[in-house]
Amino acid sequence: MATSKKNNPNRKYIKIRGASEHNLKAVSLDIPRDEFVVLTGLSGSGKSSLAFDTIYAEGQRRYMESLSSYARQFLGQMEKPNVESIEGLPPAISIDQKSTNRNPRSTVGTVTEIYDYFRLLYARIGIPHCPNCGRAITKQSIDQMVDAVMALPEKTRIQVLAPVVRGRKGTHQSLFERARKSGYVRVIADGNLYDLQEEIPLEKNIKHNIDIVVDRLVIKEGIEKRLTDSLETVFELTNGNAIIDIVDGEQMTFSQNFACPDCNISIEEVQPRSFSFNNPFGACPTCAGLGYKMEFDEDLMMPDRSLSFSEGVVQVLGWQSSNDPKSYTYATLKALSESYGFSLDTPFQDLPADIQDMFLHGANDNRILKVHYKGQRGVGVYDLEWEGLVRNVERRYREAYTETAKAEYEQYMRITPCPDCKGMRLKPSSLAVTVADKNIYEMTNMSVTDLCDFLSEMKLTQQQEYIGGQILKEIKARVGFLRQVGLEYLTLTRATGTLSGGEAQRIRLATQIGSGLVGVAYILDEPSIGLHQRDNDKLLEALMHLKDLGNTLIVVEHDEDTMRAADYIVDIGPRAGVHGGEVIAAGTVNDIMKCKKSITGDYLSGRRKIEVPSERRQPTGWIKVRGARENNLKNIDVEFPLGVMTCVTGVSGSGKSSLTNEILYKHLARKLNRARCIPGKHDGIDGLEQLDKIIDIDQSPIGRTPRSNPATYTGVFDMIRDLFASTADAKAKGYKKGRFSFNVKGGRCEACSGDGIIKIEMHFLPDVYVPCEVCGGKRYNRETLDVKYKGKSIYDVLDMTVEDALEFFKNVPRIHAKIQTLYDVGLGYVKLGQPSTELSGGEAQRIKLATELSRKSTGKTIYVLDEPTTGLHFEDVNKLVSILRRLSDGGNTVVVIEHNLDVIKTADYIIDMGPEGGAGGGTVIATGTPEEICKVEKSYTGQFLKPYLKEFVC
Repeated sequence: MATSKKNNPNRKYIKIRGASEHNLKAVSLDIPRDEFVVLTGLSGSGKSSLAFDTIYAEGQRRYMESLSSYARQFLGQMEKPNVESIEGLPPAISIDQKSTNRNPRSTVGTVTEIYDYFRLLYARIGIPHCPNCGRAITKQSIDQMVDAVMALPEKTRIQVLAPVVRGRKGTHQSLFERARKSGYVRVIADGNLYDLQEEIPLEKNIKHNIDIVVDRLVIKEGIEKRLTDSLETVFELTNGNAIIDIVDGEQMTFSQNFACPDCNISIEEVQPRSFSFNNPFGACPTCAGLGYKMEFDEDLMMPDRSLSFSEGVVQVLGWQSSNDPKSYTYATLKALSESYGFSLDTPFQDLPADIQDMFLHGANDNRILKVHYKGQRGVGVYDLEWEGLVRNVERRYREAYTETAKAEYEQYMRITPCPDCKGMRLKPSSLAVTVADKNIYEMTNMSVTDLCDFLSEMKLTQQQEYIGGQILKEIKARVGFLRQVGLEYLTLTRATGTLSGGEAQRIRLATQIGSGLVGVAYILDEPSIGLHQRDNDKLLEALMHLKDLGNTLIVVEHDEDTMRAADYIVDIGPRAGVHGGEVIAAGTVNDIMKCKKSITGDYLSGRRKIEVPSERRQPTGWIKVRGARENNLKNIDVEFPLGVMTCVTGVSGSGKSSLTNEILYKHLARKLNRARCIPGKHDGIDGLEQLDKIIDIDQSPIGRTPRSNPATYTGVFDMIRDLFASTADAKAKGYKKGRFSFNVKGGRCEACSGDGIIKIEMHFLPDVYVPCEVCGGKRYNRETLDVKYKGKSIYDVLDMTVEDALEFFKNVPRIHAKIQTLYDVGLGYVKLGQPSTELSGGEAQRIKLATELSRKSTGKTIYVLDEPTTGLHFEDVNKLVSILRRLSDGGNTVVVIEHNLDVIKTADYIIDMGPEGGAGGGTVIATGTPEEICKVEKSYTGQFLKPYLKEFVC
């Protein structure tokens, strides 16, 4: 099949010539169009530079160029990539991992737009119920409304209002003019009463509420007819809504549309925005639609209640000096103890319950304390009514001036469900609307699998079916696409900020399948991340579906199944960084396997492989997690072995992260590292005395700014600055090590503040970054650069690759040892001063691993890694496995959440979660060595692992 395609004269190509972005070496390449193409190669070889920084960037730039210069000034312009030409390039859509929306208001339902369809469905066929009594609400007649008003006490003064504008922007001057000409005298705008003869100033860009005062009455016999006429007038103005404003009382809302006659509750007409938690018309007023509140947590403010006040039981900001007799907080505690009769030396947990409650929440007895305090201004006695620790800290938080101070306080807060909506985000009236006896939250809080089943079996009336048929068809199709890409365990209410990069990417992939575009180049970045081998076939089917529509798929990928399914593979290499950037092989999977130069071909053909360890190491001890029930965990007990490498495996959504990250890591971080975090729900962990610290090695950046680099993160830059400060040149000039820092004044170039580049804003053209004219991009001033060590300045050293620096510092053991670990983890091509913003997630993770390897091992450390193989090629995985085994060789413990079978097969112990994702998971299916897992029939991991282990290969 591949051969016939090769000889096909109608085959179209994307023709790339002279691509030199980043480390690409003038790459010229023809990529087949309308086919499934995989770009592979070692991490850092230049795959992403070709796919995203060249092909996608040029596609985007050409689209931008087609717009007017006026439109372009409002868009982030893209620089022209460093490429001579690209021909045959279709419109490009990027589906990468970095653009996950971390906004707390963003959910799986909103990003896939399925929630928008649900809002429309509920607005059109939903049955409103009374939020109080639950009975179905029907429309009110004018007679019913008049009877309700006349039931008010006699002589009650009322205003009959017509709510003509609700939540609309504008000055609304024409509305006021029409109302004045119609004979109305007064309006209420945003709660303020205005005479229509005066000028009413309204902000154009702010949403307003406007009511016209139609009539003013006093309740007495005989006003029924006038009230009826006034209400009819109101309904003509407002399409069925009226407000009776009781002077010095509550407002009564009436609707010709929906009202409960028993509870005397009327609700506004149901609209799609009534179900939006991002809109004030639908959002819960208490939490503003977030579903949760940030509240100060007593356990975080007082983590160890076995301590007394004089021993410092209160740890929250502002109270950390409360055990110092000279502090004001201590004086406050002393006044409390004297007034309420307790000792500051008694452990807090042993104090009477009423004293504990008084201290935390205040006494409410209006008692005035006399606080005797000696400060800088002398001695004084201050009157104080004790408000309680929680209220005291809440007030300090509100009064904090800076975001930094607020962030400090937020470390002592935890997220709790909103007390009113219980996390459902919507108003009671919106939650009281049902379709098939379920409100919109209940419907969207089902897993995708359950939702698919419910929608297919849902019984509707003939009228509901007629109105909502088209909407339901769209919902079923889009929910089906989520199932198709292996996300059947997710719920539509799941916040996007809690998704992994792979999950977020597959959601966007499902959205693209739903859009049904044709003739587009989709560029994907490792869509198989976080996906169990069992679900790989689903993903590949989804990708093939996109291709069959008539699209080009360019996928940056390391997964073997994906490569074997591809129509065409481009292998970039041969190595990483400066040693990469060339096309080593291009063709079908068989062509790649035949190429002797291709490392990818070596692994695909079996010429190279990651070896299974000759023996599995025995644990030196165990820790036991008891009663784990966070998220979908089913109250399980799990034992983790110490001194070995453990893999936590299972299908996506089976509970791996809940067990490892939410419970094991957070509990140990709190107990061993004194971190301020709340572990997930569990009863406890036994055996902590065998450990001294826990370290999470993730793929987050090593720094947020370009000033952070591998040399500063690993600490080797401090040693290099010490070395330069000890040279004869530096001593002669009186330079200390601070002179060689580009972050502080003294040695850095002040023209660019040590950045080496200057940003020039170009209005509707992209911003231009030019090297600093003064230092020529070298970051330091001339005097600092004159100081040399072995003929090299501090800038020259930062510009060296790890490989070059290893040779340069071979006679300086301390520096050489640090750089050696960077080389050992496969980062020989990275420059010591390479900005952290230019490093991939995998590279950042390996820098963290190198930093840990360079530290002296205690043998009591536990390392936690969540899918460390993300972005890694077979060869890089081989190196990673050897590093992880090195970490655990010294008696340390390594716990890895992983789907990669090459890593799993090298583990000493496996904890397999499952059997399914979401509600179908949360239990331990199997534990033991990889060989033992393979014998468990129920374990999906075991079944896929068999071919990787010699004793199971026939």
